[in-house]
Amino acid sequence: MKKRTLSLAVAALITVGCQKTTTQNEVTTTTMPPVADSQVPDFWPQITFKAHNREEVEARVDALLATMTVEQKVAQIMQPEIRDVTVEDMRTYGFGSYLNGGGSFPNLDKHATPEDWVALAEAMHEASIDDSIDGIAIPTMWGTDAVHGHNNVIGATLFPHNIGLGAMRDPSLITAIAAATAKEVRATGIDWVFAPTVATARDDRWGRTYESYSEDPEVVGQYAHAIVTGMQGDISSGYIDDSHVISTVKHFIGDGGTQSGDDQGDNIASEEELFNIHAQGYVHGLNAGSQSVMASFNSWHGKKIHGSKYLLTNVLKEKMGFDGFVVGDWNGHGQIEGCTNESCPQAINAGLDVYMVPTGAWKPLYENTVAQVKSGVIPLSRLDDAVRRVLRVKMRVGLFEQPSPANRALSGDQSVIGAQAHRDIAREAVRKSLVMLKNQNSLLPLSPDMNVVVAGDGAHNIGKQSGGWTITWQGTGNENSDFPGATSIFQGIESAVNAAGGSATLLESMPANYTDNEKPDVAIVVFGENPYAEGNGDISNVEYQRGDKSDLALLNSFKAQGIPVVSVFITGRPLWVNPELNASDAFVVAWLPGSEGQGIADVIFTNQQGEVQYPMQGKLSFSWPASPTQVVNKGDGQTPLFAYGYGLGFDDIDPLNEPLSESHDVDQQGQSEPHGIYVLTSQKPWQVIVKDDAGDTLMLSNTVSGDQVSLRTTDRNVQEDSLQLTFSGAGSVGFYSPFPEDLRDFAGESAALVFDVKLDTSADNLSVAMNCGGDCGATLPLSNFVDASTEWQTVVVPTSCFADKGMSLSEVYSPFALSAIKSTSLTISNIRLEPSTTGDMACN
Repeated sequence: MKKRTLSLAVAALITVGCQKTTTQNEVTTTTMPPVADSQVPDFWPQITFKAHNREEVEARVDALLATMTVEQKVAQIMQPEIRDVTVEDMRTYGFGSYLNGGGSFPNLDKHATPEDWVALAEAMHEASIDDSIDGIAIPTMWGTDAVHGHNNVIGATLFPHNIGLGAMRDPSLITAIAAATAKEVRATGIDWVFAPTVATARDDRWGRTYESYSEDPEVVGQYAHAIVTGMQGDISSGYIDDSHVISTVKHFIGDGGTQSGDDQGDNIASEEELFNIHAQGYVHGLNAGSQSVMASFNSWHGKKIHGSKYLLTNVLKEKMGFDGFVVGDWNGHGQIEGCTNESCPQAINAGLDVYMVPTGAWKPLYENTVAQVKSGVIPLSRLDDAVRRVLRVKMRVGLFEQPSPANRALSGDQSVIGAQAHRDIAREAVRKSLVMLKNQNSLLPLSPDMNVVVAGDGAHNIGKQSGGWTITWQGTGNENSDFPGATSIFQGIESAVNAAGGSATLLESMPANYTDNEKPDVAIVVFGENPYAEGNGDISNVEYQRGDKSDLALLNSFKAQGIPVVSVFITGRPLWVNPELNASDAFVVAWLPGSEGQGIADVIFTNQQGEVQYPMQGKLSFSWPASPTQVVNKGDGQTPLFAYGYGLGFDDIDPLNEPLSESHDVDQQGQSEPHGIYVLTSQKPWQVIVKDDAGDTLMLSNTVSGDQVSLRTTDRNVQEDSLQLTFSGAGSVGFYSPFPEDLRDFAGESAALVFDVKLDTSADNLSVAMNCGGDCGATLPLSNFVDASTEWQTVVVPTSCFADKGMSLSEVYSPFALSAIKSTSLTISNIRLEPSTTGDMACN
């Protein structure tokens, strides 16, 4: 689930993910899915979970459902977001649930206290059971993304992200983590969590790889059962107690197996592979009693899961027997063909039970859904089934009997948030998740009485070590002061070393040339990926710091002076780091450890008597790539650099006796295929936005008319293969995506932005731009690259011209935009990025 992106206009663009190069190792199965219930294969199993209060619950649901109007029923399947719905809205409509997205807080206050969270929960609850306007009293539910602890709340315990937990191979500790998270969630008055993520990530280019426990479905299945048990407790009796929460297994189904690792992309696996690899988390999580399933943004064989009756109804509900409810993801229904965020009968008819509808779309969606039920577009029987499922869960878990949020046992208890017992569990998880890839000459563990220098931008940066989904959606914009009670990796090292009489110095720049007397005994360098979430983390290949080897330079600066180097790598996925491995004497993967950074020092240092305190025991739950373009998984016949399950212990002999190859199969001048932006039509993920005084207008049909800009499709060679732009004043037309694209493959000296244009007037008042978010981007005069001709011509703009003016091709939100400052008109066609062009590559 996600929060809104840069703007509402851009947020509306969320579509199938990026178009990346397909490697020879990727799945190319094209077997089409079946479409009828009778064709559901027998390998889909029946769910074994049974609630003991089933008959009592069904009778109560029958009685309540019989009294409800269409309007009251539709309200139960609407889930607005706290920034876009008021307490009075809740009183008026009686929504069945509501949510806070990532980086969303009560009163829009990042530093909202537990009491602030409880106050909002109490107000919403009381409004939901106030029947003075909507005529019915049904308690609402608040859902939140607590994906590695209660990560939206300042001061909460932040556990390692799932990829690190997978390296532990410890289901019992997973249960303890889930139980601790549930208590901290309960302390803020919330009763429902959008976790666990049970994706089986198969392509490390995917920006959500760190939300996956493993590429191995067996680990995912074990952990799904363990975490659901910890979050919900034993609900076979039919109730969730005051220390547990309703869980959600997500995202159903196949999000970890999209082509090229594209977030929200297309999974083309066969149905049997879909089950064997991508369904195991659901089999085990639902057997543990998880009461809700979140539908996935991705498609299966080109059909959006939110609109797949076969998967949501025929497979999940009918064949598997799931009797809880299916909730959508952030306006995911609006991505179904023929739907918008404001109207989508296709989703509920396919089997979606709850629309997650943030932004202002909730009101028109509510009104349209009511009308569609009354007109028969949505059968009343389907609405009744959806509402029955919501009410069933509410009654099954005892929501009608629970006290209001302010009167629950843990609500508002500040001592629960970041409790020491929870931090101890997190610290244990950090210790067990570390994976050692290299340890030359048995450098680790270190004696704590050394003179230690600690360097790297991850050393004293709790936000970086915690990753995405940390206070804010992307995990960015945070300071160490936003993490009261947490410990950075440097602070953990400093404490261990100081206690033993050694010294630890934090180095915030490149090291000086040390004299022999000044030289430290060892350098610990903490570096790695910066935080990201969802599609913002998609990359085109897994080379670490491609095009900017600043961390390698730091490692080499110590190595050149003969100082032993211990690398601590912060990452949400396996990456190609051969040069960094070669520059290190020891290399430890810390993943995204969360708030308890001292867990690293616990392992890499001995005690003061020179004895190992904790073993180095983590094992890779993902194969480590041998090249930047390798897509490798356990059992696929390929040879990774480090196999699934690899991880050195302190007593193991390090097999890396020779330097690793630093050459690879990536053409540094770019890839061989062009990247289409507008070729016959808009190419995914790019969509057209017109910007002028009227605001931002998304092109949803073949014509857009703004105040100063109009745009329509027109014919050049075939029907509607070009765009005709007419400016009556200042404005722009551009191609945008809500998530940044990694287009570094087009950063070579001969790479260029190429398009065809037919000018009706001079190009003197036109400019062409690329954008990489915020103030990042570059704008160039179009006149530098065109002739004065009014005939069709091909324009070649070297991408280096944009890069010279500050454009970063690693995070591209808009690869092409045309702006005018006064009246003009032109037609454009065949817009693309070319990896290699010939001819004049000048910028002026």
